Amino acid sequence: MRIAIVGLGGVGGYLAASFAKVGLDVVGFARGKHLQEIQKNGIVIVEDRDEWRVPLKAAALEDAKGYFDVVMFCVKSYDLQDTLKLMRSHIDKNSILISFANGVNNAEVLQNIDEARILDACVYILADIQSAGVIRKKGEVFAAVFGGEESATQSVAKLFDEAELRYKTPQNIKEAIWKKYIFIATFATLTSYYDESIGSIYEHHYDEAKELLEEIATFAKKHEGVDIFDEVQKALQTAQKVPYDSSTSMHKDFQNHARVELDNLSGFVKTPLMQKLYKELKQRL
Repeated sequence: MRIAIVGLGGVGGYLAASFAKVGLDVVGFARGKHLQEIQKNGIVIVEDRDEWRVPLKAAALEDAKGYFDVVMFCVKSYDLQDTLKLMRSHIDKNSILISFANGVNNAEVLQNIDEARILDACVYILADIQSAGVIRKKGEVFAAVFGGEESATQSVAKLFDEAELRYKTPQNIKEAIWKKYIFIATFATLTSYYDESIGSIYEHHYDEAKELLEEIATFAKKHEGVDIFDEVQKALQTAQKVPYDSSTSMHKDFQNHARVELDNLSGFVKTPLMQKLYKELKQRL
C-alpha cells in the first residue's frame, strides 16, 4: 500500500517518520529548506527523552509521481483544497483520503471536489518544526482518530498498527471530531488573543476559557446534534496537564506573522464571546 503524507510539519512529519521507520511505502511532500534537508539527511524526530532519524522519500507536491492508495493531508485547513487539486491525478475512486487539519468540516471539503473514499479524522499531538528537517514532539500525547467507511477505516488502522501508533476508530466520528475541536478552537483563540501559552491561559484566564468551551458545546448541540458538554471539564483538565509552555499552531502563526486558520477555528462557531475574540483577532491580520 503506497502512502502519501501531504505536509511534513509537526503532524505530517511525525506520521511520515513513524511509517518510514517500520518500512512502510511512504512519500512525504514538503517544500523549501525543510524539504531539502529531509531529502539530504532524512527526517529527525526530537522527543522529550529520545531523538531519532530515519530516511524518508520526500518531494515537492508539484513533483508527485505515481498512484497512491492512501493520502493523508497534514496541511493547514486553508491549503486543503489546493493540495487536493495537485494530488488528483495520483488518486482514483479506490484511494483513501484523510485530512488531519484542524476543524470539523474537512471531510466535507474533500467530498466536494473528489469521489475517492474519504474518512473523517483528527489527531492529538503537540509537535512542530524545530528547524529544517527536524520535528519536535512534546509530551506523551498522541492519538489519531478516524472513521467512516468500514473497509477504508480498517485499511488505515492497519497502517497505524504496523507503525505502533495509538489510534481510535469511534462509532460516532463526528462527535469525536467535535471533542477535538472544542479544545483546539478554545485554546487556539485564547493563546492567540492573549499571546500566552496554554498553561498561562489555564492559570490566568480560566473563567474565560470555561465560558468559551461552554459556548462551543452549546453550538455543537444546537447545530450538529452533538453532545459534548462533558468535554468542557475534560478540556480544562487537559490544559492543566500539558506542558505549561505548550501553545497552539495558530498562536505560533500569529507570532511568526504567517497565514492563520482563524476563520476555521475562531470564525466557524457563531457565539457571542467567540465572535468578539474572532473580530478582534481579525483586525490584527
